[in-house]
Amino acid sequence: MLALVNKGVKVKATGFGRVDFDVEEALRTIYEANPHALMFGTDLPSTRAKRPYCDDDINLVYRALPLEAAEKVLYKNARAWYLQSR
Repeated sequence: MLALVNKGVKVKATGFGRVDFDVEEALRTIYEANPHALMFGTDLPSTRAKRPYCDDDINLVYRALPLEAAEKVLYKNARAWYLQSR
């Protein structure tokens, strides 16, 4: 996935309850590869997740990344992408 991220592919950071790896480490690694790649999503209605979305998923992003980086992942990257897509 990092090869694609390095080429500009966007990654939806969501479904934290469906994975079996360290989400915080994955967020840091992807962010370091391309700070514009990650866009947070809730994964609602989370029908396939063992643990559905919870508000702490947002806190996980804040724990994993410095404040400016977390804000990019939580909304600034998506906003920039949507504005560029117009």
